[in-house]
Amino acid sequence: MGGPRGAGWVAAGLLLGAGACYCIYRLTRGRRQGDRELGMRPSKSAEDLTDGSYDDVLNAAQLQKLLYLLESTEDPVIIERALITLGNNAAFSVNQAIIRELGGIPIVGNKINHSNQSIKEKALNALNNLSVNVENQIKIKVDSSFLSLYDSHVAKEILLRVLTLFQNINNCLKIEGHLAVQPTFTEGSLFFLLHGEECAQKIKALVDHHDAEVKEKVLTIIPKI
Repeated sequence: MGGPRGAGWVAAGLLLGAGACYCIYRLTRGRRQGDRELGMRPSKSAEDLTDGSYDDVLNAAQLQKLLYLLESTEDPVIIERALITLGNNAAFSVNQAIIRELGGIPIVGNKINHSNQSIKEKALNALNNLSVNVENQIKIKVDSSFLSLYDSHVAKEILLRVLTLFQNINNCLKIEGHLAVQPTFTEGSLFFLLHGEECAQKIKALVDHHDAEVKEKVLTIIPKI
């Protein structure tokens, strides 16, 4: 019924279809090659961000992944690695604000109470970097048990970090030795805790600490209390 003319139309249709498929193939292949040339790569998982091979400053989405990992895992190795990554990123002022807005400060603060000494130390490192931002200081809530970290029997590494935390807060409040702002010392805030009489007495008692580095740091703090 179709005859030669019908066969011709079929052949033409096949040629057109083949041509269209080839064009699509070339387009998608070219796109994949372009992606490779631009160095595009799949987004990293939260654990990948803590493996030490990722040197870029994290963006808000990556920081959110990291905070979720820190809050959800109980693996001490992952917690420690996540705190190191978070602490390094908290050295950048833009990330200090992002971490605060993502609700990360209490997540980091909770790790100070961890039984693992190394995790406690890494949490204090991260908190120290976050605490140079005045707005972050208002969000830090550490209870009265935090003051026990200023006792002389506490490990040197922990003592040095909690003393640095006190310095950071004091330095943000003062300019050239004078009080720059009059903060509201709400009960339960780090302000309230560290500027209370109990904390001052604990720090002064450390002037007789057996470690020279701890003693030196205490001597720089005492005139500011």
